Amino acid sequence: MLALPIFLALASGFVVVGVYTERKVSAFMQDRLGPMETGKWGLLQLFADLLKLLQKEDIVPTAADRRLFLLAPAIIFASVFAGFAVLPLTPDLQGSGAAVGVFYLMAIVSFDVVGILMAGWGSNNKYSLFGAMRSVAQIISYEIPLGLTILCVVMICQTLDLQEISFQQGIFASGTNYLLGLKGLGIDVTHWGGFFSWNIVRNPFLLVAYIIFFICTLAESNRAPFDLPEGESEIVAGFHTEYSGMRFALLYLSEYAMMLLVSFLGAVLFLGSWNTPFPNLGPLRLADWTSGAPGTIWGNLTGGFWLLSKVFFAVLLQMWVRWTFPRVRVDQMMFLCWKVLTPVGLILVLLSGIWRLLMV
Repeated sequence: MLALPIFLALASGFVVVGVYTERKVSAFMQDRLGPMETGKWGLLQLFADLLKLLQKEDIVPTAADRRLFLLAPAIIFASVFAGFAVLPLTPDLQGSGAAVGVFYLMAIVSFDVVGILMAGWGSNNKYSLFGAMRSVAQIISYEIPLGLTILCVVMICQTLDLQEISFQQGIFASGTNYLLGLKGLGIDVTHWGGFFSWNIVRNPFLLVAYIIFFICTLAESNRAPFDLPEGESEIVAGFHTEYSGMRFALLYLSEYAMMLLVSFLGAVLFLGSWNTPFPNLGPLRLADWTSGAPGTIWGNLTGGFWLLSKVFFAVLLQMWVRWTFPRVRVDQMMFLCWKVLTPVGLILVLLSGIWRLLMV
């Protein structure tokens, strides 16, 4: 169970790096300087913000439902951080070896909807309630195409165990991987490893599935251009309008932890998890050199490095999207979900099922 405290420390530490990085990335994209005055290059800005939040009074509105208001941030925080319990970090380091890890992850992450609704309703503020309802509608809607893309991976891999899915995408796979998943070509790439064994390559449909997955995770995390629940120009600040001090900080922490969690899930399901991107090419045994065997220190070090590299790349991509695209309208958001992503997701599930039957 060593992996779980590592994940919790990683998620907490990511907030320090993530907030500062996002400010600098957005400043770079908009030709600004970003934080500069607090410490060298503004490195102490986040700690200044934290100190400010610690000093702020914890205000509970008089007309609010006190129990719901106080409990909501804890439920949101717990539901997000509980998702890290089943993620693999290296070939030998995993929080829980649950055989139904994918199912657990989808179930526990969806529970944050309850906390968001409690925060909006318990605040007794119409803006908070509007923000909560919009957030719940958005998250529940985008869970449909998100679940369909994950189902595609489960059908191809024939398992709900995240560690088993990880092993199938590298040189340590127990089965046989064919080039582009086409058994008819007769090209065995199992010992090539690298990106040839990743799910987005060994089944071409999963590349489209990953794009849909990434779009849905933006909506799940309330990230722009799907930040409608927090549209300041329309509803002040969304479901957390009435929160202050450390309770607001807890909600802020949960948002960044969700970014990290869905990036981990995407890397594990589609991008080879802790496996190296470099393949073995003839005498150049790049996959062997950059992927230590399970049970070795080198294997765990390289595995953790590759997984975290893929995760932070996905996080940077989320930040890039946020500062590039404008916020969509509610009708555009629902149109994209129900009339574009969901039908495409259903087609991908059908194709994945046929693919599995024909290529076995």
